[in-house]
Amino acid sequence: MAVTLKDVARASGVHVSTVSRAFSAAHLVNARTRARVLAAADELGYRPNRAARALSTRRTGNLGVVVADIANPFFPPLLKAAQEEARARDHHLFIADTDERTAVEEEAVRSLAGQVDGLVLAAPRMSDRLIRELAAEVPLVVVNRRVRGLPCVLMDVGGGIARAVARLAALGHRDLALVSGPAASWTGRRAARAAGAAAREHGVRVHRVGPHPPTEEGGAAAFDAVAGLGATAALAHNDLMALGLLAAARERGVPVPGRLSVVGVDDSLTARHTRPALTTVAMPAGEAGRAAVDLLLRGAAPRDLVLGTRLVERDSTGPAPRAQA
Repeated sequence: MAVTLKDVARASGVHVSTVSRAFSAAHLVNARTRARVLAAADELGYRPNRAARALSTRRTGNLGVVVADIANPFFPPLLKAAQEEARARDHHLFIADTDERTAVEEEAVRSLAGQVDGLVLAAPRMSDRLIRELAAEVPLVVVNRRVRGLPCVLMDVGGGIARAVARLAALGHRDLALVSGPAASWTGRRAARAAGAAAREHGVRVHRVGPHPPTEEGGAAAFDAVAGLGATAALAHNDLMALGLLAAARERGVPVPGRLSVVGVDDSLTARHTRPALTTVAMPAGEAGRAAVDLLLRGAAPRDLVLGTRLVERDSTGPAPRAQA
């Protein structure tokens, strides 16, 4: 005989409605109570009927995450954490990759809207107006982008860039290149403002290079412009672009950090194992993924959740050539 909600309720010592909420609206149930319910359900072999639940609650039990580029090492930790959080809350996760294309981004949201209870937009490239328009079709939480009127999970990239500029100034660097990614990147604009303010504070110059694609190829393509400026340090839009700068420097016989210091953003796994190991601004991507799913499932009111960043200093930065001399 099939195990029912009543069986689980009897085994866990709670009301049937509490068991139902433990599976369909976990945020409404005390964590210890939910753990007891799930343990009883597991012991009895109970599995919720998703089709029946969808009919009764008009909820699918599915969520979606739309990312700009799944090949970018910034996104896998975010996706893994989001999936773990969704699974813990008895939801499945759909993932869509837009390859940095706005039209594909909009298409993905409209396509998934009828199949999910909500979507996380990670570093979207669409306009604020279009994002708010889509939010009328499906609940949205935005990561790494502030959109007025929506719940947003932000990472303090500006604070991390400011710390990087301060550190480079302390190492004697006076001309810095800020290698920009996509023009539509919200975090890129934040980084540029923070770099400019920190440069004025520390008496150094920041020269903007780009925009370029946020890839290794984009970073490599920016190298000649960085060298032409006479910059002794470069701050890249992300770790991928920083790795491209390192590769181009090797090809041209430019020692890093002897003649050029390089800083990335993300603290991806590759950044830790490249040679020289990359100095970078660590972004809490996993924490952001979990927080975004939590906000989505709680139906959180519009607000900004800001997560801290930190500068991780490794071998790709050192004293400016003049300071060494």
